[in-house]
Amino acid sequence: MHELSIAISIVEIAEEEALRRNVRVSAVHLKLGKLSGVVKDALLFSYGVASEGTSLDGSSLIIEEVPVEVFCDNCRARRRIASPQWLQCPVCRAATPTVVRGMELEITSMEVEVAA
Repeated sequence: MHELSIAISIVEIAEEEALRRNVRVSAVHLKLGKLSGVVKDALLFSYGVASEGTSLDGSSLIIEEVPVEVFCDNCRARRRIASPQWLQCPVCRAATPTVVRGMELEITSMEVEVAA
């Protein structure tokens, strides 16, 4: 399960930033695209395991799921698609291989408390 290695990396990044700023992390916010190849529930579980015994123990991982959005050359517009298996414009049905959103896997922010 590669979600565990991703969760470990998230914890390490958050710990480094918390140490640098002398704060305690209570939550990590993450954008997770539908095409990222990461299973949300597995990542949430893995985060709990990865954060045990660290300064992030008891913190939350808050995931914002990002839908798949493509650019349609025919319509000259960005379109959200319902299924990542069919990269086609939902309006004109043209093939739309240009993905503009939905591959994200990024920490966007952290909720912190001043360390005592």
